Amino acid sequence: MSDYRAFAMKHRWERTSKKTAGRRQHAIRLWCLVMLSVLCVGCIPKYGFNGASINYSETKTIQIADFPIRSSYVWGPMGPIFNNELKDMFANHTKLIQVKRNGDLKIEGEITQYSQRNKAVSAEGHSAQVELAMTVNVRFTNNVNHKEDFERQFTSTKTYDSTQSLNSVQEELVTQMVKDITDQIFNATVANW
Repeated sequence: MSDYRAFAMKHRWERTSKKTAGRRQHAIRLWCLVMLSVLCVGCIPKYGFNGASINYSETKTIQIADFPIRSSYVWGPMGPIFNNELKDMFANHTKLIQVKRNGDLKIEGEITQYSQRNKAVSAEGHSAQVELAMTVNVRFTNNVNHKEDFERQFTSTKTYDSTQSLNSVQEELVTQMVKDITDQIFNATVANW
């Protein structure tokens, strides 16, 4: 009887020990999973998909004035291309409502320079490349936080081979410069890069 009792005690202890070990392993796995989740969530960068860092509970509207051309050299379509691209940039990448006046944010200015100059000279002494430049003066007013107000110039340049005429490359290059400048303006005003 004592052998049976010893066997039963040993068997009961093994079952209890296995249950306790199983519970312990389960608890350790659960703890590791929780800690891994906390670690992963803590390491996720908080970036918006649109690149803007706007507090939409305070800032809801934006006023974007048309930028007139004040440059001595003018290409007619440049003004509408710039104005449309700037408005589209904010419409496509923010939740701000565009208004005609009294915006929480206000962007205004003018296209101050559009010029071309010889950039590189060939071995024969002739111009090999021409640089096209565009500069825009921007006045930004943040009516929610005036510490962010500024007036600044944004410039973009593109080069083309002097064997090409300006008329043949102008639309493409102006479109590229406008895209570059509107990206710069967006980043300076609402992306806070």
